[in-house]
Amino acid sequence: MSDETTTSLEMTSPNQLVVGRPPSRPLVMEELDPRAAPLLRSTYVRVFEHLASGGRIDWSAEQWHDELSRPGVTAWVGRVDEEVAGLLELDVEPDGEVGIVVFGLVAEFVGRGFGGAFLTLATELAWGMRSPHHLPTRRVWVETSSRDHPHARPNYERRGFRVFQTRRSHAEIPGTKT
Repeated sequence: MSDETTTSLEMTSPNQLVVGRPPSRPLVMEELDPRAAPLLRSTYVRVFEHLASGGRIDWSAEQWHDELSRPGVTAWVGRVDEEVAGLLELDVEPDGEVGIVVFGLVAEFVGRGFGGAFLTLATELAWGMRSPHHLPTRRVWVETSSRDHPHARPNYERRGFRVFQTRRSHAEIPGTKT
């Protein structure tokens, strides 16, 4: 068992977004549909396999297909020169809240100046979503764990997200001794 801290952050206005610096090469977002489940799955593994926070590592392509088929769920990959650089999944809730439920860069793009730009694009997409009842987005939230990449929380905070809840728990982390 290991201690884990989960931090929930939010924005309550699109004006709170602090735009990240432009990346060295263009970053383009590509929306995925359920047929792209294998790409989503492989990208998720690339993002989270080296971290202790990858709760969906063992998901099958069918489970990813089912996730993308749920109402309100949309996913994108970020591409740089046609190469997959990162993954984003948004969950649009009926009340106008949007969760950034999966976000991360593949290892080859970490530390190369793409994180702030990718999160900026992700947050802009979240603010542009509409609920199933056609309500505009009123809040964008994200959670990060002490098991995530150490740059995750600072990136969220630099983009304007503010902490609204912190939870501590004991979690079993695969590969660790108790």
